[in-house]
Amino acid sequence: MKLYDVSMSIHEAMAVYKNREANKPKLTVDRDFTKGAWETRLTMNMHTGTHVDAPFHFLPDGEKIDTMPLDKVIRPCRLLDFTDVPDAVTDTHLKAHDIKAGDFIILKTRNSTVSGFDPAFVYLDGSGAKYLINKGVVGVGIDALSVERGQPDHVTHRTLLKEKVVIIEGLRLADVPAGEYLLLAAPLNIIGAEAAPARVVLVEGLGPVANGGE
Repeated sequence: MKLYDVSMSIHEAMAVYKNREANKPKLTVDRDFTKGAWETRLTMNMHTGTHVDAPFHFLPDGEKIDTMPLDKVIRPCRLLDFTDVPDAVTDTHLKAHDIKAGDFIILKTRNSTVSGFDPAFVYLDGSGAKYLINKGVVGVGIDALSVERGQPDHVTHRTLLKEKVVIIEGLRLADVPAGEYLLLAAPLNIIGAEAAPARVVLVEGLGPVANGGE
């Protein structure tokens, strides 16, 4: 068995979406050893670093992160290699793979080799999102801080979240080969939130496992 930690490290100099100052995490000391114990306070945007999106992120009537069933984010997944794609992963790219109902698809792109924020990051376009919906996937993850880039009306997010497809953003996949894994991606249980940070791990070598019992 091999474990791949595919999460971003949280620190004040980390890459954040569009380099927004408000998205940068802040770690401050509440108590130090002169008061008996060291205690710190973390302030960060829910979409900073590796995180899971819930439908409420874009849909006013959508479910929130605390209602997400854990079997949607602790389950088998398939990592597909799209490192040769220069711009957007489309339905044409996805059709080259045998995607089935119940799959949780992880998209590995050239983003995983970039340390800072790249405004031209590779994303999943609307056609790709619709293709995944039609295939009946339960989730999609990507090695970018957003699953989409500059699309009118945020079509990728809305297409996926409307069908309650889980979105994981901010993965780091440079050292992970394409293949099948057990996904461990439970978000923090923050009541009423539209998203939450997650420590995401891919487990290799457990042998074939049915897709969430489906």
